[in-house]
Amino acid sequence: MQHAIHILLVDDNEGDILLTKEALDDARIINKISIAYDGIEAVRFLRKQARTANMPDLILLDINLPKMDGTEVLGIIKNDPELKRIPVIMLTTSSAEKDILASYNNYANCYITKPVDLDRFMDVVRTIEDFWISIVKLPKTVQ
Repeated sequence: MQHAIHILLVDDNEGDILLTKEALDDARIINKISIAYDGIEAVRFLRKQARTANMPDLILLDINLPKMDGTEVLGIIKNDPELKRIPVIMLTTSSAEKDILASYNNYANCYITKPVDLDRFMDVVRTIEDFWISIVKLPKTVQ
């Protein structure tokens, strides 16, 4: 039996958070979803979890965040020895080449532009889940 997957969703758009949670709730795998509404909250959450050995298995990270943008958060994650193994999926409305390049330069595992269409958005989240949770072998998060 597969263990529950802990996902950290970092997004400040309440509508997108609700849609993402709804799509993940439809899953065949039980997920624990933690939410951070800005970049600073995400970094604090991750550092606290590192101390308790309760790290998320996967991070869904928006770029356009208050207080600290997603690219900065990504840089912190990927330069921290305790956090860098966690796969980070950039899930954002930005399709700007500079954001895509900055994300991959900071070692994002993939970059996905959020579709505007509701049904397409739900499909994208389900596809993320199918691939990253059902197909990919994630590292154990226990330190």
